[in-house]
Amino acid sequence: MPILEREEYVEQAYLFNGLHDRLNASDPVQEVMKHLREEILASTKLPMAIDFLLAELTHLGTMATAMRKLGHYFTDFQTFVIASAEDERGRFDMSRALMILEHEANFRAQCVESLDRAGMFFFQFETLCRNSLDYDYGLQAMSKDVVYDEDWQKWILSVRHQIGMVELADLVYVHSEHYAKRQADQGFEDAEQIRQGNVILFGAKEGRIALSNRRKEPLYLFSALQRQLGYPAVPRPEPPNPLTDLVPKLARTMERMEVRVKLLEDEQREKGIDLSQFYRNDSDSK
Repeated sequence: MPILEREEYVEQAYLFNGLHDRLNASDPVQEVMKHLREEILASTKLPMAIDFLLAELTHLGTMATAMRKLGHYFTDFQTFVIASAEDERGRFDMSRALMILEHEANFRAQCVESLDRAGMFFFQFETLCRNSLDYDYGLQAMSKDVVYDEDWQKWILSVRHQIGMVELADLVYVHSEHYAKRQADQGFEDAEQIRQGNVILFGAKEGRIALSNRRKEPLYLFSALQRQLGYPAVPRPEPPNPLTDLVPKLARTMERMEVRVKLLEDEQREKGIDLSQFYRNDSDSK
């Protein structure tokens, strides 16, 4: 799969954003996607992809199966994120998946002219960490991304087998310019020999940050890279606003209070509470 044009990724981001915003209003996904199809730039290939997604949604009720068949347009990682959201056994919801894909598509649009493989790797790996997604399938999907060259793909597959046994900070550090320079300064090997024997994937700044975050939570590493080098952050859902349900709760409470006050008033009268109002009318149930 070749890298798509920038306008394709821009329209993908618009699609994922529109789905996220309008699905929160409890509209059927098919109807939302039909409306978004008319808004998408007709000069891109996305409207044709949406038609295929709609057909798959109608027959199977899932999007991941259609995206998997459109491997020439959607990446394996995008398909993996949607499939994880559609998995009923997981706690990863579709709203969060669409937010992630929107930010990723925007980042891809920026990377068309100047590929930022390190930034894309950290964004995708943080997605796995923050949302407790399957590392095995996630890293496998990442390795097939067209953003990465052959060296990156081999390294990501090696991370897939080492993660859990070796810290991510260590894996980043030993493949950085900072590691090669330190080894050369200490007289172990020439820096050029280290580069030949060990593929350098990260710059000196990434290596220093990784070294500073050894034996720490990987999320601290991501946060430091975002602060220091401006790498994109994975979006996190906002906590629910307690004021949203406050008015309906108050309304239900007032209704119950009105019923109780009415019963107290009836009790104070001479006739007392009219229990017939609570009787079931058999004629109504027929």
